[in-house]
Amino acid sequence: MGTGQKVAVVTGASSGIGAATARRLAAEGFSVVLTARRTERITELAKEIEAAGGTASAITLDVTDRTAVDEFARTVGRVDVLVNNAGGAFGAESVEKGDPADWLAMYQVNVLGVLHMTQALLPALRESGDGTVLILSSTAALAAYEGGGGYVAAKHAAHTIAATLRLELVGEPIRVIEIAPGMVKSEGFALTRFGGDEAKAAAVYQGVAHPLSSEDIADTVAWAVTRPSHVNIDLLVVRPRAQASNYKVHRD
Repeated sequence: MGTGQKVAVVTGASSGIGAATARRLAAEGFSVVLTARRTERITELAKEIEAAGGTASAITLDVTDRTAVDEFARTVGRVDVLVNNAGGAFGAESVEKGDPADWLAMYQVNVLGVLHMTQALLPALRESGDGTVLILSSTAALAAYEGGGGYVAAKHAAHTIAATLRLELVGEPIRVIEIAPGMVKSEGFALTRFGGDEAKAAAVYQGVAHPLSSEDIADTVAWAVTRPSHVNIDLLVVRPRAQASNYKVHRD
Protein backbone atom coordinates (compact mmCIF):
# COMPACT_ATOMS: atom_id res chain seq x y z
CA MET A 1 0.00 0.00 0.00
CA GLY A 2 1.19 3.50 -0.79
CA THR A 3 1.89 6.10 1.86
CA GLY A 4 1.17 9.78 2.10
CA GLN A 5 -1.85 11.79 1.09
CA LYS A 6 -4.67 9.87 -0.54
CA VAL A 7 -5.76 10.96 -4.01
CA ALA A 8 -9.36 11.26 -5.21
CA VAL A 9 -10.21 11.73 -8.89
CA VAL A 10 -13.56 13.46 -9.47
CA THR A 11 -15.10 13.54 -12.94
CA GLY A 12 -17.52 16.26 -13.97
CA ALA A 13 -15.96 18.50 -11.34
CA SER A 14 -16.65 21.81 -13.06
CA SER A 15 -20.04 22.40 -11.41
CA GLY A 16 -22.85 20.98 -9.32
CA ILE A 17 -22.34 17.74 -7.44
CA GLY A 18 -18.85 17.23 -8.86
CA ALA A 19 -17.56 20.60 -7.71
CA ALA A 20 -19.19 20.22 -4.29
CA THR A 21 -17.70 16.74 -3.93
CA ALA A 22 -14.24 18.00 -4.83
CA ARG A 23 -14.44 20.71 -2.18
CA ARG A 24 -15.67 18.27 0.44
CA LEU A 25 -13.07 15.57 -0.28
CA ALA A 26 -10.33 18.19 -0.16
CA ALA A 27 -11.64 19.25 3.25
CA GLU A 28 -11.48 15.58 4.29
CA GLY A 29 -7.76 15.59 3.51
CA PHE A 30 -7.68 14.10 0.01
CA SER A 31 -5.52 15.47 -2.74
CA VAL A 32 -8.22 16.05 -5.34
CA VAL A 33 -7.76 15.71 -9.10
CA LEU A 34 -10.49 17.71 -10.82
CA THR A 35 -11.50 16.60 -14.31
CA ALA A 36 -14.07 18.07 -16.70
CA ARG A 37 -14.29 19.54 -20.17
CA ARG A 38 -14.50 23.15 -18.96
CA THR A 39 -10.87 24.02 -18.24
CA GLU A 40 -11.50 27.46 -16.79
CA ARG A 41 -14.04 26.16 -14.28
CA ILE A 42 -11.86 23.40 -12.83
CA THR A 43 -8.77 25.62 -12.83
CA GLU A 44 -10.58 28.21 -10.75
CA LEU A 45 -11.93 25.53 -8.41
CA ALA A 46 -8.46 24.07 -7.91
CA LYS A 47 -7.20 27.55 -6.98
CA GLU A 48 -10.10 27.96 -4.56
CA ILE A 49 -9.35 24.64 -2.87
CA GLU A 50 -5.64 25.45 -2.61
CA ALA A 51 -6.42 28.88 -1.14
CA ALA A 52 -8.54 27.15 1.51
CA GLY A 53 -5.56 24.99 2.49
CA GLY A 54 -6.42 21.93 0.42
CA THR A 55 -4.53 20.15 -2.33
CA ALA A 56 -5.97 20.09 -5.84
CA SER A 57 -5.04 19.89 -9.49
CA ALA A 58 -7.13 20.43 -12.61
CA ILE A 59 -6.89 18.29 -15.73
CA THR A 60 -9.17 18.89 -18.71
CA LEU A 61 -10.81 15.61 -19.70
CA ASP A 62 -13.78 14.34 -21.69
CA VAL A 63 -14.70 10.96 -20.19
CA THR A 64 -16.26 9.86 -23.49
CA ASP A 65 -12.87 10.11 -25.23
CA ARG A 66 -11.10 6.82 -24.49
CA THR A 67 -7.76 7.94 -25.89
CA ALA A 68 -7.79 10.97 -23.60
CA VAL A 69 -8.86 8.85 -20.63
CA ASP A 70 -6.03 6.39 -21.22
CA GLU A 71 -3.53 9.24 -21.42
CA PHE A 72 -4.91 10.67 -18.20
CA ALA A 73 -4.48 7.28 -16.51
CA ARG A 74 -0.85 7.09 -17.67
CA THR A 75 0.01 10.45 -16.13
CA VAL A 76 -2.17 10.81 -13.03
CA GLY A 77 -0.09 8.61 -10.72
CA ARG A 78 -1.56 7.49 -7.42
CA VAL A 79 -5.35 7.04 -7.21
CA ASP A 80 -7.18 5.90 -4.07
CA VAL A 81 -10.72 7.00 -4.92
CA LEU A 82 -12.48 7.42 -8.24
CA VAL A 83 -15.73 9.37 -8.16
CA ASN A 84 -17.59 8.73 -11.41
CA ASN A 85 -19.81 11.79 -11.34
CA ALA A 86 -19.79 13.03 -14.95
CA GLY A 87 -23.22 12.51 -16.49
CA GLY A 88 -26.36 14.26 -17.55
CA ALA A 89 -29.87 14.04 -18.94
CA PHE A 90 -30.83 15.28 -22.38
CA GLY A 91 -34.49 15.57 -23.31
CA ALA A 92 -37.70 14.50 -21.57
CA GLU A 93 -39.69 13.08 -24.45
CA SER A 94 -41.54 9.79 -24.46
CA VAL A 95 -39.83 6.68 -25.79
CA GLU A 96 -41.93 7.04 -28.93
CA LYS A 97 -40.73 10.60 -29.58
CA GLY A 98 -37.25 10.51 -28.08
CA ASP A 99 -34.31 11.72 -30.15
CA PRO A 100 -31.83 8.85 -30.71
CA ALA A 101 -29.01 11.41 -30.65
CA ASP A 102 -29.99 12.36 -27.09
CA TRP A 103 -30.13 8.69 -26.09
CA LEU A 104 -26.68 8.10 -27.57
CA ALA A 105 -25.20 11.16 -25.83
CA MET A 106 -26.61 10.02 -22.50
CA TYR A 107 -25.26 6.51 -22.97
CA GLN A 108 -21.83 7.82 -23.90
CA VAL A 109 -21.38 9.99 -20.81
CA ASN A 110 -23.39 8.10 -18.17
CA VAL A 111 -22.35 4.58 -19.17
CA LEU A 112 -19.26 4.53 -21.39
CA GLY A 113 -17.75 7.42 -19.44
CA VAL A 114 -17.99 5.34 -16.26
CA LEU A 115 -16.61 2.31 -18.10
CA HIS A 116 -13.66 4.23 -19.57
CA MET A 117 -12.62 5.82 -16.29
CA THR A 118 -13.07 2.67 -14.24
CA GLN A 119 -11.17 0.43 -16.66
CA ALA A 120 -8.35 2.93 -17.04
CA LEU A 121 -7.89 3.58 -13.30
CA LEU A 122 -8.45 0.09 -11.88
CA PRO A 123 -4.71 -0.71 -12.01
CA ALA A 124 -3.90 2.38 -9.91
CA LEU A 125 -6.79 1.71 -7.53
CA ARG A 126 -5.57 -1.86 -7.09
CA GLU A 127 -2.01 -0.66 -6.56
CA SER A 128 -3.17 1.68 -3.79
CA GLY A 129 -4.03 -1.37 -1.70
CA ASP A 130 -7.29 0.21 -0.56
CA GLY A 131 -9.14 1.62 -3.55
CA THR A 132 -12.70 2.84 -3.96
CA VAL A 133 -14.78 3.16 -7.12
CA LEU A 134 -17.84 5.33 -6.53
CA ILE A 135 -20.57 5.68 -9.13
CA LEU A 136 -23.09 8.51 -8.90
CA SER A 137 -26.17 7.03 -10.49
CA SER A 138 -29.69 8.27 -9.77
CA THR A 139 -33.02 7.06 -8.49
CA ALA A 140 -33.65 6.78 -12.24
CA ALA A 141 -31.30 3.78 -12.04
CA LEU A 142 -33.86 1.96 -9.91
CA ALA A 143 -37.30 2.88 -11.30
CA ALA A 144 -38.75 4.15 -14.57
CA TYR A 145 -40.91 7.21 -15.06
CA GLU A 146 -42.68 8.76 -18.05
CA GLY A 147 -40.46 10.98 -20.14
CA GLY A 148 -37.32 9.56 -18.60
CA GLY A 149 -36.71 6.66 -20.96
CA GLY A 150 -33.23 7.46 -22.24
CA TYR A 151 -31.91 8.73 -18.91
CA VAL A 152 -33.51 5.84 -17.03
CA ALA A 153 -31.94 3.35 -19.43
CA ALA A 154 -28.51 4.93 -19.10
CA LYS A 155 -28.62 5.11 -15.31
CA HIS A 156 -29.91 1.52 -15.09
CA ALA A 157 -26.79 0.59 -17.04
CA ALA A 158 -24.56 2.52 -14.63
CA HIS A 159 -26.26 0.72 -11.73
CA THR A 160 -25.53 -2.60 -13.44
CA ILE A 161 -21.86 -1.67 -13.89
CA ALA A 162 -21.60 -1.09 -10.14
CA ALA A 163 -23.34 -4.35 -9.25
CA THR A 164 -21.32 -6.41 -11.70
CA LEU A 165 -17.99 -4.81 -10.83
CA ARG A 166 -18.59 -5.50 -7.15
CA LEU A 167 -19.07 -9.20 -7.94
CA GLU A 168 -16.00 -9.33 -10.15
CA LEU A 169 -13.68 -7.57 -7.69
CA VAL A 170 -14.73 -9.35 -4.51
CA GLY A 171 -11.63 -10.44 -2.62
CA GLU A 172 -9.57 -7.58 -4.02
CA PRO A 173 -8.76 -4.42 -2.03
CA ILE A 174 -11.27 -2.30 -3.95
CA ARG A 175 -14.71 -1.18 -2.80
CA VAL A 176 -17.51 -0.40 -5.25
CA ILE A 177 -20.04 2.14 -3.99
CA GLU A 178 -23.16 3.43 -5.71
CA ILE A 179 -24.98 6.56 -4.58
CA ALA A 180 -28.37 7.21 -6.18
CA PRO A 181 -29.66 10.75 -5.62
CA GLY A 182 -33.27 11.74 -6.09
CA MET A 183 -34.36 15.34 -6.63
CA VAL A 184 -31.24 17.50 -6.48
CA LYS A 185 -31.33 21.15 -7.44
CA SER A 186 -27.83 21.22 -8.86
CA GLU A 187 -26.31 23.76 -11.18
CA GLY A 188 -27.50 23.33 -14.75
CA PHE A 189 -28.91 19.78 -14.56
CA ALA A 190 -32.55 20.54 -15.33
CA LEU A 191 -31.64 23.39 -17.68
CA THR A 192 -29.51 21.03 -19.76
CA ARG A 193 -32.23 18.41 -19.80
CA PHE A 194 -34.75 20.85 -21.23
CA GLY A 195 -32.41 22.37 -23.80
CA GLY A 196 -32.00 25.67 -21.97
CA ASP A 197 -35.73 26.21 -21.34
CA GLU A 198 -35.63 28.01 -17.99
CA ALA A 199 -39.39 27.76 -17.40
CA LYS A 200 -39.41 23.98 -17.80
CA ALA A 201 -36.31 23.64 -15.66
CA ALA A 202 -37.86 25.75 -12.88
CA ALA A 203 -41.09 23.70 -13.01
CA VAL A 204 -39.18 20.58 -11.89
CA TYR A 205 -38.68 22.15 -8.46
CA GLN A 206 -41.91 24.18 -8.32
CA GLY A 207 -43.41 24.11 -4.84
CA VAL A 208 -40.60 21.98 -3.37
CA ALA A 209 -39.19 24.09 -0.58
CA HIS A 210 -36.16 21.95 0.11
CA PRO A 211 -34.86 19.76 -2.72
CA LEU A 212 -31.46 18.21 -2.13
CA SER A 213 -28.42 20.38 -2.82
CA SER A 214 -25.13 19.44 -4.42
CA GLU A 215 -23.57 19.80 -0.97
CA ASP A 216 -25.99 17.22 0.44
CA ILE A 217 -24.75 14.68 -2.08
CA ALA A 218 -21.12 15.66 -1.55
CA ASP A 219 -21.65 15.03 2.17
CA THR A 220 -22.96 11.56 1.37
CA VAL A 221 -20.03 10.79 -0.95
CA ALA A 222 -17.52 11.90 1.67
CA TRP A 223 -19.19 9.77 4.35
CA ALA A 224 -19.25 6.69 2.12
CA VAL A 225 -15.61 6.85 1.02
CA THR A 226 -14.29 7.55 4.51
CA ARG A 227 -15.84 4.47 6.15
CA PRO A 228 -13.35 1.90 7.48
CA SER A 229 -11.84 -0.16 4.67
CA HIS A 230 -13.91 -3.26 5.46
CA VAL A 231 -17.20 -1.33 5.17
CA ASN A 232 -18.74 -1.13 1.68
CA ILE A 233 -21.79 1.03 1.05
CA ASP A 234 -23.20 -1.01 -1.82
CA LEU A 235 -26.11 1.28 -2.66
CA LEU A 236 -27.28 4.42 -0.92
CA VAL A 237 -30.48 6.13 -2.10
CA VAL A 238 -30.80 9.78 -1.10
CA ARG A 239 -33.96 11.81 -1.58
CA PRO A 240 -35.36 15.01 -0.08
CA ARG A 241 -38.06 14.45 2.52
CA ALA A 242 -40.62 15.87 0.07
CA GLN A 243 -39.96 13.10 -2.46
CA ALA A 244 -41.31 9.61 -1.84
CA SER A 245 -40.53 8.30 -5.32
CA ASN A 246 -39.51 9.54 -8.76
CA TYR A 247 -43.10 10.58 -9.41
CA LYS A 248 -44.49 11.20 -5.90
CA VAL A 249 -43.40 14.64 -4.72
CA HIS A 250 -45.07 16.91 -2.19
CA ARG A 251 -45.41 20.45 -3.51
CA ASP A 252 -46.68 23.39 -1.49
